[in-house]
Amino acid sequence: LEAKELWEQFHKRGTEMVITKSGRRMFPPFKVRCTGLDKKPKYILLMDIVAADDCRYKFHNSRWMVAGKADPEMPKRMYIHPDSPATGEQWMSKVVTFHKLKLTNNISDKHGFTILNSMHKYQPRFHIVRANDILKLPYSTFRTYVFPETEFIAVTAYQNDKVRRLR
Repeated sequence: LEAKELWEQFHKRGTEMVITKSGRRMFPPFKVRCTGLDKKPKYILLMDIVAADDCRYKFHNSRWMVAGKADPEMPKRMYIHPDSPATGEQWMSKVVTFHKLKLTNNISDKHGFTILNSMHKYQPRFHIVRANDILKLPYSTFRTYVFPETEFIAVTAYQNDKVRRLR
C-alpha cells in the first residue's frame, strides 16, 4: 500500500469517504506497488469494496457508533484497472493507482461506479489475477490483499472535523 502513513493517520481518526450521486473519487487515493509477480505472464488487477460488518452507523458526540442493522447490500461491482491485462513486469515497474474508481450512492448508476450505502463501514480489497483475458477472470488463480487501514465509513458529507481537517 502506497501512502500507508497517510492512510494510518486517517484510520486513527476514523476514515470517511464522501459518496455522491454523480460519483466521487476516493481520498486518500488507493495506490499499491506490486512485487514478486512473474515478469512475462499477464495479470489483471482489480478492486472491490465490501461491507466491513452488518451495521449502520451514526456520528454522535464526536464519534462513530452503531445505529442498528445494515441496509440491504448494493449490487457488488468489481473495478478492473484500465491497464489490465498487462505483464507482471509492467505492473511491477510503477505504482498502480485506482484513481479512476468512483464511489456513488446512486442505485441506478450506469457508469460502473461502486455503489455504497451512506453511514455504513466498508473494506476495499485488491485482487491480482493471473490471466491474459478478462473473459478468463472467473477461471483464473488470484490473490486478494486487504489493508485494514483502508477501511472507511461512507458519508454524503464529512461528519468528523478531524477527518475534514486532515484532508
